[in-house]
This record gives sequence, C-alpha cells and structure tokens, in this order.
Amino acid sequence: MIVAKSEFVKSSAEVNQCPVDSRWDFAFIGRSNVGKSSLINMLCNRVALAKVSATPGKTQLINHFLINDRFYIVDLPGYGYAKVSKSVKDDFQKIIRNYVLERQNMALLFVLVDSRHEPQKIDLEFMRFLGENGVPFAIVFTKADKLSEKQLSDRLEVYKSRMLEEWEEMPDYFISSSAHSVGRNEILDYIDDVCKNLDNAD
Repeated sequence: MIVAKSEFVKSSAEVNQCPVDSRWDFAFIGRSNVGKSSLINMLCNRVALAKVSATPGKTQLINHFLINDRFYIVDLPGYGYAKVSKSVKDDFQKIIRNYVLERQNMALLFVLVDSRHEPQKIDLEFMRFLGENGVPFAIVFTKADKLSEKQLSDRLEVYKSRMLEEWEEMPDYFISSSAHSVGRNEILDYIDDVCKNLDNAD
C-alpha cells in the first residue's frame, strides 16, 4: 500500500473524544521509549508527524492520524516506565484501558516490543490482558537494526518459545527498523488487508 496522504487530525484525552466516523483505527502501543513515534513517522513517510522524544512518557493523549482519507493510525500513550508522577501514570493506564476496551472503530492494536531485550513481564502481561478481552493484536519487534541477523533470530526464537507457553500459536508479528524503513511495506500491506476484510464483512 502506498501512503499518498497523512495528516494529524486530533488529540483526545478520553476515548469518547476520538473521531466519530466509519473509518477504522490501527493503534500502536508499547513500553515507553520503544520507538513508537519513529515507527509511525516511518509508516506515514513523514519526518515529524508523530512527536519523537528521547524522554519516555511524552505521548500523553490518544493521537489520530488520517491515512489516505481511508483509515486512522493511532498513537497511544506508552505503558510501563516513564518519568511522570504516579497520578499521571494512572491516567495513562486509564486512557489505554478505556480506548482498548471501548473504541468500537479499533480494528487492530500493534504492540511494539524492543527486539534487543528478553521478553519483558510488562509486555507479556499486557498481551495476556488483550487475549483475555478478545482484543485483536499483532506484535512489532522494533530497533532490529541494532542487532546482527543471528542475534535477531535468536531473540525471536526466545520470544516465540515464551509466548507459546501461554498461547496456542504465535500472534502475527513484524520485524521493523525505523532507521532503515524495515517492515514498512509489510505492516502497511497487513493494514490494507485487514481494512479490506473488515469492509467486505460489512
């Protein structure tokens, strides 16, 4: 899929403030500083559509970006570590939970995982929460350029083994590097296919 047009639409503090129309949401979430904003900018072919920061916890709202006048890419607050107060962190969790469970237009949630690390408890718990609530999701392993091909392969095998301890099968997943546009076409084509399937189902 070619991204011919991408534009920021709005930021929402609550799920009921999100855009009201028939377009599908494809939301992106992960631990703070996992490379979420960089990935969104890569997918949209824009340098600074989503705000990138070296300081974790900068995304504090639900940010909607309209792609090709067809669907939304949604930048959600990061979960886990962030240099913010407990009250603000609690607000993040409430925003995330309400969006994930209540947003009727959400077609799919992409859970971003740093490919350099061993499976993290907070990521596994979040995906378990999604599974328990029937929320469709796929995994994006970010920052693949930081590893050699063998290191990346080994990391993926460890992750698959850990996931299959709880899941019947490995969820769909993608390898990405925002620095080198790795995974861009695969993720966009996947979104395109999901859109077509949902539209045909209607």
